[in-house]
Amino acid sequence: MTSEDLFSAAAEQHLASRAPLASRLRPTSLDDVVGQEHLVGPQGPLRVLLSEGRLTSGILWGPPGTGKTTLARLLAKGSAQYFAPLSAVTAGVRDVRQVVDDAARRLGEHGQGTILFVDEVHRFSKSQQDALLPAVEDGVVVLLGATTENPFFEVNAPLLSRATLWRLLPLDHAALGLLVHRGAALEQVEVPRAVADALIELAEGDARAMLTTLEVACALARARHGGPGAAVTMAEVEASRSGVLVHRSQDSHYDQVSAMIKSIRGSDPDAGLYWLCRLLLAGEDPKFLARRLMILASEDIGMADPTSLLIADAAFSAVERVGLPEAKLNLAQAVIHLALAPKSNAATMALLRADEAARTAGLAVPPPLRDSHYQGAAALGHGTGYRYPHDDPSGYVDQQYLPDAIVGEQFYRPSSHGHEPARAAWRAERTGAGPGRSGPQEADR
Repeated sequence: MTSEDLFSAAAEQHLASRAPLASRLRPTSLDDVVGQEHLVGPQGPLRVLLSEGRLTSGILWGPPGTGKTTLARLLAKGSAQYFAPLSAVTAGVRDVRQVVDDAARRLGEHGQGTILFVDEVHRFSKSQQDALLPAVEDGVVVLLGATTENPFFEVNAPLLSRATLWRLLPLDHAALGLLVHRGAALEQVEVPRAVADALIELAEGDARAMLTTLEVACALARARHGGPGAAVTMAEVEASRSGVLVHRSQDSHYDQVSAMIKSIRGSDPDAGLYWLCRLLLAGEDPKFLARRLMILASEDIGMADPTSLLIADAAFSAVERVGLPEAKLNLAQAVIHLALAPKSNAATMALLRADEAARTAGLAVPPPLRDSHYQGAAALGHGTGYRYPHDDPSGYVDQQYLPDAIVGEQFYRPSSHGHEPARAAWRAERTGAGPGRSGPQEADR
């Protein structure tokens, strides 16, 4: 081993010990991957393609922190192909052509294929994608692109047609909990269950963001404790996100988020704006706040003002496209609209009732509603007796849609607020049913 190799190995070891926690926990094989079982589980398509040596070009589409880059590196490692990363933000057409030329030479001289990983592939220009297309089509490179944006809108159709779309999902509670456990062991701290649950809730499926918060919280805990073995507290998690150590007797991050939601639910736009500003000043992620507004629009307003969800969704889109500080205006408009909208939790309660009923096993689909489009379905009685509502001048026919055991159940019970009385009247006019049994207007919080 040359002195240069020794230096590189030492530098690599030094970097590994100082790397961010998310990097130190990065899987070294598909067996170590947390989440994405539908892609890399025992019968997952990416695992099967890799084991069969049939890995083809693909687009890894999913939210931040779901493992797109890690998965691409593992696929390259498992296939023994050369891994050539490119950033769509900084690379130009010349860079793309250079990678393709190198890949062709590598294939010809050493028989080794190349996996070209393009991060943020949605930001590749048309000319960049056109330059890459022949190499993907001929198999000179296997393209693995990563994107958080819908590739059908952002990636050229010719390139997309030559790649398989692989959808990565936000990590669920169990997967994130496993990462918290691994991170705590590596950092030599304890993370109580309540603190772990708070970390997971704040992460919203983003493993990298959660591990970054955990790493800072662990450092604070060790400093307080004087070394390894400390138990991370909620205050240290809050300080990791806001940069300010908040005493538990004061207004914490969680209390402020709760205050904003409850102020809007209580139809107080001034209080909603105040807590919004407090959170933004503390460094809260504006996308987190926009997501909370989207949830509130359905949970606390629902059909009383159906436009509220559109307003909240537009605010989230604006935050992504505009960014701070200007996006404060978009969030403020959404807060005011949602606060002044009529309130109803009828949609929330309807979902809870329907979910409870859906958990009852063995409720068969009524024969008229069963799929009748395949050969032999008619002989089984599928679709027999079904009446097409559009054939009736009123656009409505009275027929059974629920399973026999729960016929007559009314999960959605409109309130008397906003647009909902009109919905109730429409239902009553067509079904002869009343406006719905009364139910609580506020679910437990």
